[in-house]
Amino acid sequence: MSNIDSIKNVLSTIKYPGFSRDILSFGFVKNIENEGDRAVIDLSITTTDERIPTLLRKEIEAKICEATAIKTCVVNIKVTNPQETSRENADKRFRPELPKSLEKVKYTIAVSSGKGGVGKSTFAVNLACAFEQIFAEQGKPSAVGLLDCDIYGPSTPTMIGANSRPEIEGDRIIPVESFGVHVMSMGFLIDKDAPVIWRGPMVNKAIQQFVNDVNWGELEVLVIDLPPGTGDAQLTLVQTIPLSGAIVVTTPQQVAVNVATRGAKMFEKIDTKIIGVVENMSYLENSDTGYKNYIFGEGGGARSASTLEVPFLGEMPLDSLIREGGDRGIPVVISHPESHSAKRFKEIAKKCICSFDNDKKLIENSPLLQKI
Repeated sequence: MSNIDSIKNVLSTIKYPGFSRDILSFGFVKNIENEGDRAVIDLSITTTDERIPTLLRKEIEAKICEATAIKTCVVNIKVTNPQETSRENADKRFRPELPKSLEKVKYTIAVSSGKGGVGKSTFAVNLACAFEQIFAEQGKPSAVGLLDCDIYGPSTPTMIGANSRPEIEGDRIIPVESFGVHVMSMGFLIDKDAPVIWRGPMVNKAIQQFVNDVNWGELEVLVIDLPPGTGDAQLTLVQTIPLSGAIVVTTPQQVAVNVATRGAKMFEKIDTKIIGVVENMSYLENSDTGYKNYIFGEGGGARSASTLEVPFLGEMPLDSLIREGGDRGIPVVISHPESHSAKRFKEIAKKCICSFDNDKKLIENSPLLQKI
């Protein structure tokens, strides 16, 4: 039997402290070198207990020299902190490489909510249109994309007035353009009243295709409308696209705030910047008196932002113009650009741009934004 085999036999009898399993079967032994009566053994372990490397080194040296022809045994142990390992694994898992289809996209912003019915898609559509107006003013028209990842309930095509099916060029899907915004949605690919009855893997595949097989072209920003919650669709998206940031949308009532705050924790875990929290349907304002009726409570969005330690981007009112715009397919930012609600959307778009340092000059040079 060779010295290497003898060394392995001995190592297979040495238990990792606190466990019944040996260090060889655990995979901690990374390399063994032998020359004459000298051996060098390399180990790699993950622990915060400073005693374990010393215990292992003493036991290995003693048993190797006792049970084999080795007279000099050198044991090198690489120690990794488990928290550092977790962060590295999380980065590898959740910080994907930029897909080729998005190489010319400057920023990717996810719009998220913990629960459904808070107006997230309405917000995403109007935010995209607000971005489009800002960049068009800077001589960059058609520089905004909108990706609807709500596979089961795609409402974006209706709200942005896009009814045609996307065209195919070569092996790429061309997004449908509406009001200067490039849009992709499952709603373009199914009949209006047809339900999407898919299991998770099918949903995941569809989202990956919307990212990788769509010709997004050169964009300043791609707004991504996520479905509510933190399920398959959300995880697939964050594992496919390295997001620039995320916006969390909630309504004022505490139950919505609690769910939104929990959902936002997903972005913290994947090391994605949370741009801020938006409170939707905050109040109903009397147009004659200016009195604000906080129907669903007050301050929920601000509390959520405080809990998450992120900016509070502002309140969006309950406004019939917003609802009518969604029903008619003409977002309020387009149909009533001087309305209070439209200005709020543009203000939030401005704050998003300001959150990215590289574009602070855009604000300084924009008469439109300086008015907001």
